[in-house]
Amino acid sequence: MLKQLKSQPILKIFKGVYIYTFGISLLMCGMPFSVQSSASENIPTNLQDIETKAYTRKSFVARALEKTGPAVVTIETEKRVINNNKGNLPKSFLIDPYFERFFGIPNIQSPRSTIERRQGSGVIFSSKGLVITNAHVVEETDQLIVGLSNGKRVIGKVVGQDSLTDLAVIRLEGKGPWPKAFIGDSNKIIVGDWAIAVGNPYGLEKTVTLGIISNLNRNVSQLGISDKRLNLIQTDAAINPGNSGGPLLNSDGEVIGINTLVRSGPGAGLGFAIPINKAIEIANQLVEKGQAIHPMIGVHLSHAIVNTEKIKYGATIEHILPGGPAEKQGFNVKDIIIKINEKDIRGPADVVDSINKNGVDKAMKFIILRKNIRRFITVKPVDIRSFRVQ
Repeated sequence: MLKQLKSQPILKIFKGVYIYTFGISLLMCGMPFSVQSSASENIPTNLQDIETKAYTRKSFVARALEKTGPAVVTIETEKRVINNNKGNLPKSFLIDPYFERFFGIPNIQSPRSTIERRQGSGVIFSSKGLVITNAHVVEETDQLIVGLSNGKRVIGKVVGQDSLTDLAVIRLEGKGPWPKAFIGDSNKIIVGDWAIAVGNPYGLEKTVTLGIISNLNRNVSQLGISDKRLNLIQTDAAINPGNSGGPLLNSDGEVIGINTLVRSGPGAGLGFAIPINKAIEIANQLVEKGQAIHPMIGVHLSHAIVNTEKIKYGATIEHILPGGPAEKQGFNVKDIIIKINEKDIRGPADVVDSINKNGVDKAMKFIILRKNIRRFITVKPVDIRSFRVQ
């Protein structure tokens, strides 16, 4: 019998099965035994253990959504569009009420209106019921309806919008409490970090896509957009129409960006988001002042390579706006900006960042190279809108 037992096949699937099979063999042989299966160690013994096991099976994406998902909203807009369809009949004939009444001909010269409906996304960034979204989602709208994550729908009012950064703030009507998103720090993200896009593409609510941070500080001019002032986060997380204004999250469920556009045609699939630090800065200005401030000195720049022993990079002035601060203070085309307020300049983005941080009507000290000779120029930036008005 022992010989027969030794020849029993051993099923090494996992420890619990091996012991259980061995126990059956002993029982069939009529031998007493006492075996405690180790498989029972992996079986939850109460409801709390079951819940714990279920939680550990959740992905980081699911946990991130639990954290900030309730603050993501749907934005539905309505705009009345007037159509003046005059047709081909003589004007005097069409406006005659006699013909309209007698022959049943409608006065098709009368303006006719249609309702244009659009949908976007947003995220609640303040417990006071303030929503941040894209300006192009809410521009020229007559009515705003905001859909909350709990299914409730409330009226929204535009507090302010800024076309240069494509950002807007909406205030929710009614009483809270309002779920507030967890705001991250876009200065701390790096290429390769996880990126989770949340929104309502094509009207499909609460759609989630996953990708990574593909690159940082993508200037909109690289995308052929000349009427915006933005450096964007690039991601391969799918962003589609309707995602605009929704949040881009990190793996901890914190908002690191506001989804704003996706590239179509060649290079399709590249998504871009406004860094949340910049978005919150603009949003606060819109709430406090009703508009955002954009300092400028009136120059267009390109990257420069400087062939000197100590200086390797800078920003070349390619164009100077007539009547702007730069022209008034003596900047010339082909001047190379190498320092601002004692800080080294490596390219156009450094110049823009320095001017933005400085603000308006506060002097800045520039060091430039002009024909390999250093020159010092002081200039005060002005708000770009005030410059346009002049």
